[in-house]
Amino acid sequence: MTSRGIARALGYVVVLEAEPTLGSRDLRTTVPRSPRGGALSAIRGRDWLVSRPHAEELKEQLCCDRGRAARPKVDLLTKELEDFELKKAAARAVTGVLASHPNSTDVHIINLSLTFHGQELLSDTKLELNSGRRYGLIGLNGIGKSMLLSAIGKREVPIPEHIDIYHLTREMPPSDKTPLQCVMEVDTERAMLEREAERLAHEDAECEKLMELYERLEELDADKAEMRASRILHGLGFTPAMQRKKLKDFSGGWRMRVALARALFIRPFMLLLDEPTNHLDLDACVWLEEELKTFKRILVLVSHSQDFLNGVCTNIIHMHNKKLKYYTGNYDQYVKTRLELEENQMKRFHWEQDQIAHMKNYIARFGHGSAKLARQAQSKEKTLQKMMASGLTERVVSDKTLSFYFPPCGKIPPPVIMVQNVSFKYTKDGPCIYNNLEFGIDLDTRVALVGPNGAGKSTLLKLLTGELLPTDGMIRKHSHVKIGRYHQHLQEQLDLDLSPLEYMMKCYPEIKEKEEMRKIIGRYGLTGKQQVSPIRNLSDGQKCRVCLAWLAWQNPHMLFLDEPTNHLDIETIDALADAINEFEGGMMLVSHDFRLIQQVAQEIWVCEKQTITKWPGDILAYKEHLKSKLVDEEPQLTKRTHNV
Repeated sequence: MTSRGIARALGYVVVLEAEPTLGSRDLRTTVPRSPRGGALSAIRGRDWLVSRPHAEELKEQLCCDRGRAARPKVDLLTKELEDFELKKAAARAVTGVLASHPNSTDVHIINLSLTFHGQELLSDTKLELNSGRRYGLIGLNGIGKSMLLSAIGKREVPIPEHIDIYHLTREMPPSDKTPLQCVMEVDTERAMLEREAERLAHEDAECEKLMELYERLEELDADKAEMRASRILHGLGFTPAMQRKKLKDFSGGWRMRVALARALFIRPFMLLLDEPTNHLDLDACVWLEEELKTFKRILVLVSHSQDFLNGVCTNIIHMHNKKLKYYTGNYDQYVKTRLELEENQMKRFHWEQDQIAHMKNYIARFGHGSAKLARQAQSKEKTLQKMMASGLTERVVSDKTLSFYFPPCGKIPPPVIMVQNVSFKYTKDGPCIYNNLEFGIDLDTRVALVGPNGAGKSTLLKLLTGELLPTDGMIRKHSHVKIGRYHQHLQEQLDLDLSPLEYMMKCYPEIKEKEEMRKIIGRYGLTGKQQVSPIRNLSDGQKCRVCLAWLAWQNPHMLFLDEPTNHLDIETIDALADAINEFEGGMMLVSHDFRLIQQVAQEIWVCEKQTITKWPGDILAYKEHLKSKLVDEEPQLTKRTHNV
C-alpha cells in the first residue's frame, strides 16, 4: 500500500504544499481527520503524520524558515530565467494517458504528445519508466529532449503523485549560505522531524511518540546527514574549506555543482538530470558516474558523453521522428542493437517493395488476359490489398550526417609557441597557479589538458593566447600565428537578435553572397529555417554550432578548445572530432568527454601542483587511475547511499 493509502486507512487526510526550492518535488504534510491519536509517524518519502494541534505550527515554522532563507533582493538573472521558464511552459502543450496502476512505482504513459509553439515534438508515443532503471535520453540537438524533461518535471505528464520528482534545471543563486548549508536544507522532511522531536522532548511527551520519530530519522540517516552531504560535495570537487565558503563567492559552474549535490542528497524517487557533467572536471565526472550507477529508483538523464552513458545507463530512450524508442543496455549496446534492427527493417522494406512491384506488374500484364490468368491476377490483387491494409514496413530514416570543416591554415615553421620559465598567479599575494613552466607547441601538437578544477587548465590557454600575462618568464609566439580559442562563454558574444546568417555576414563582410554563407553555416548542422531565425530562438546546442562556424572561419593555425562539447549532441561531437583530426594545425583541448579525448588527443598533459606533466598512457588509463584514487584516497566515497 502507498503512503497515501496507509494515511487514509488510518483516518488521515493529505494536504499538499508546493516547495519552490525543490522544483516539482512536493512537500506533503499529513494531518488527521479526527483527533483520535496524536502519535507522529512518518510513512515514506516526504509524507508526515502530525497531530492536528501542531500541523499549523509546523507549516508556519516552515514559512518562517523560507522567509529567512530568501535573499532581500531577487537576483535579476534568476528572475529572468524563471520568467523564461514560465513562458516556455505556457508555450508547451502535453497530452497523455496514465496506463500503469496509479499506485505502481513504474510509470507507463500512452498517447503521449508534446508540442512547443505549435511545433510537434512527440506524437502519439509512449513513455515507459520502470523502477530500478537508469535511462539515457538521446537525440539530435533541438529535437526536444530538455523540453520532455521539463514537462515530466513540472508534472504536465500524468505522473502519479506518490512518485516524487526532482528535476535539476539550473545553478543555485548567489547567497550568503555555504554549499553545505544549501545541501542540508533541501532535506525538509528531516529538518521538520528534528524540530518536532525537539518539541516533544521539551514537553516530556510519551516515549512511544518520540520512538516513532527516531525510527523515521534513523531511516533517513539523520545523524549522518551532514557527513553524507559533505561526502557528496567532496565527490563533486569541494574541499572542506570550499564547503564552508559563501555561495556568492563561487562561479556559476560551481553553484551548478551545489544544485547537483542537492539532487543527489535528497534521493527522490524520480531524478531528472540534463547534461549533469557540464561544468565538471574529469575527476568529478568519474565520481558522479560511480555514484549514479548505484541509483536504485528511476533516473532519466540527458548526456552528450557516450562514455558516461555507458557507465551509468541500463536503458536508452531514443527521441527520433516524434517517437520515443526504447533499447535495453547502455549506449554501446544501443548502437549495436539499433544497427541490427535497422538492417533487418531495410531488408524487410526491400522485400516488400519487390513483392509489390512484382504483383503490380503481374496485374498490369495479365489482368485482362485469359480467364485463368485473370483469376491469378485478381488473387494477387487481393494479396496486395491485404499487405497494404496490414501496414508496410517503413524505410529507415537516418539521422542527418554532419561534416564540420576547419579551413587550411598554411604552414608555420616550429616552434610556433615557446613557454620559457613561466610562472603565474592572479594576485600578488594569491596562490601560485604555475611555477617555471617550460615547453613548446607547434602545428603537430595534439594535446588534452586534464586535472582537477582550479589546477589551471583554462588559465594555461589564456596565457598562451595572451589574454593573461605571466607573472614571471616569457611566452614567445610566431609573428604570423593565428589562434582560435573556443570557451564556455563564447555564446555570450552572439547577438541574439540577429539570425546566424546575419551574424556571420556581419563578422565576415568579405563573404558577399548569402548563398555562400548559407553553405558554410549549413556544414555545422543548421537547417535553412534555423539559419534565418533569431539566435535567441535556437537551442544551446545550435548556438554552439554557430560559435564553431564563427571559430572555423577565423582560419586559425592553433585551436584551443575549452569544453567544446557542452550542449552538443553525440553526432555533432563525432563530427567535431573528425574535423579536428583533419585539421592541418595544432590543437590543445580541455574536456570532460573521455571519448572525444580518446578520438583526437595524441598526448595527455596533467595540470596539477603548479606544473604540467605528461601522462604515460592514454585517457582510458587515466580514467582508471582516477577510479583507483576514489578507492585509495577517499574510501568513504565508495559507500553506497542510494540504496533503499
